[in-house]
Amino acid sequence: MGVKINELVNEVKRVITFENLFKKKIAIDAFNTIYQFLAIIRQRDGTPLKDYQGNITSHLSGLFYRSINFLENNINPIYVFDGISSELKLETVRERKRIKEEAKQKMITAQDAEDFKEAKKYAQLTSKLDTGMIEESKKLIDYMGIPIIQASSEGEAQSAYLVENGDAWACASQDYDTLLFGGERLIRNFAISRSKKVKDTTVTLDIEYVSLAKFLSNLGISREQLIDMGILIGTDFFPGIKGIGQKTALELIKKYDSIENILKSEIKVGEKEIFIDSEIIAQIRKIFLQPDVKKDYKVPKPKKVEFEKLEELLIEEHNFSKQRVNNALDRLRKINDVKVQVSLDDFIK
Repeated sequence: MGVKINELVNEVKRVITFENLFKKKIAIDAFNTIYQFLAIIRQRDGTPLKDYQGNITSHLSGLFYRSINFLENNINPIYVFDGISSELKLETVRERKRIKEEAKQKMITAQDAEDFKEAKKYAQLTSKLDTGMIEESKKLIDYMGIPIIQASSEGEAQSAYLVENGDAWACASQDYDTLLFGGERLIRNFAISRSKKVKDTTVTLDIEYVSLAKFLSNLGISREQLIDMGILIGTDFFPGIKGIGQKTALELIKKYDSIENILKSEIKVGEKEIFIDSEIIAQIRKIFLQPDVKKDYKVPKPKKVEFEKLEELLIEEHNFSKQRVNNALDRLRKINDVKVQVSLDDFIK
């Protein structure tokens, strides 16, 4: 979910294309991406794609075909996987679990009534990512020769650190928490431009680019103040203050400079005075400003594609269409052949 600052970001975000990312390394928030695939790659009745044994395969389908698109466009993805989350995130996890259970019951009711449009709407809220899915996702990415980084904690924090160190050009995630973690460049909707239905209309999802420096300059605040805004609005680590949205939070921070000054001024939302425990404030600031990141990581170099293992995983183990997979693998072979030729040309020179 992440912090809700979309209205403020709208003023500085710009639309880009794959051409703008030519030969750039992009650190992708793997969990965030996989959850997207589990939510959107579904059958007519709202259920996810499954193999003959009933195993969910939506995530594998999404990762496989989208990653090929990246490689064909000379983009170098690095998938960054979450590690152990902060204890402060547990409440958010519990709340998400409750919402999923409610959505599951509504989905089943809609399916029984053969209202597939309603069923699909609720089905998108039921996505679960288990250990088996995570390991198979890593296996697929590795077979494709794409680098993987295992974060010690939050994948977004690790991605931001990769960008800071120059090992990636930008972070790719749907969540704006990446900016609070110090991600200098954020890419959203990281895929070929596509459309999706919102209620009864269709909207185009273009690739969005956000510069943290430009965003902070436009708001006239520091990153520390952005984090304070996040605490007021709500993040994955704190629910925020009910009644305070992004624009109100910005006004308060610009007027009072920090949460401590807001608390001292006894500001009220409605009839209720704002209160946040000082220890909680300190813990959340530390999560964003001094995140638990793996500093001794090494970005693996892209390696050769393991075509036979990809066929085994997708076709033999998970019943993917043999023709579709082989067509996709032919695309991968062409990419591979071009890389070999470029390397040979460089060697001859």
